[in-house]
Amino acid sequence: MASELVLLSLAALLAGFVDAVAGGGGLIQVPALFNALPAETPATIFGTNKGSSIFGTANAAWRYARRVPLPWEIALPASMAAFVFSFVGAATVAWLPNDVVRPLVLAMMIFVVVYTLLKPDFGKLHGHAPPPDQLRSRALLVGAALGFYDGFFGPGAGSFMIFAFVGLFGLDFLRASSAAKIVNLTTNAAALSFFVPSGNILWLTALTMAAFNIAGALVGTRLALRHGSGFVRVIFLVVSTVLIGKFGYDTLLS
Repeated sequence: MASELVLLSLAALLAGFVDAVAGGGGLIQVPALFNALPAETPATIFGTNKGSSIFGTANAAWRYARRVPLPWEIALPASMAAFVFSFVGAATVAWLPNDVVRPLVLAMMIFVVVYTLLKPDFGKLHGHAPPPDQLRSRALLVGAALGFYDGFFGPGAGSFMIFAFVGLFGLDFLRASSAAKIVNLTTNAAALSFFVPSGNILWLTALTMAAFNIAGALVGTRLALRHGSGFVRVIFLVVSTVLIGKFGYDTLLS
């Protein structure tokens, strides 16, 4: 078990860095947990992942909030909807097979990467915000959809959130990443409110990984704040491309 914990800690370190910059930390942590703990149920794997990643996400959200003007008018309604639907998503893990959503997620990720590549200025500068009367409804819709996805499946949720905040609300990548951390924090908390009472979390593993997740998030947040939206955009594209490869590989083999 000691060797598995070392490998999981290293995975958590990398996941914290990636998630703080561009989302997608679950791409690293979830497969690592499945490989290291093959005897555990999917619900326990996802619960342990959330128990670890919430600490890194909280650290990143706090640091972004100190340095970047957060779009609270978007982040708060999105977070409220995400909290409710993340709990619903977590509750479906036990009975809804993951391979139902895998082809859809793959198609969405390909669209995200292609669109971002074809639009060189996408997310580099602060764009046009939607009309005020549409702001809250859009935020609630985004929060509900991505909250459910994050609670149920997870990997790539942070990247989807960033893309949605850039495309639907005209935020630059840096501000979109900061808003995504606030929403992601609430989805993690909501999922844990299901996983913890139901006993689907390995506390020693989760807390050990959490320490390394925080360290990775600290480095990732500092680099994102120092280098700005251009840096976040590059990492976003790299993470999304790797995610496509992982989902494509798993889908073909399933």
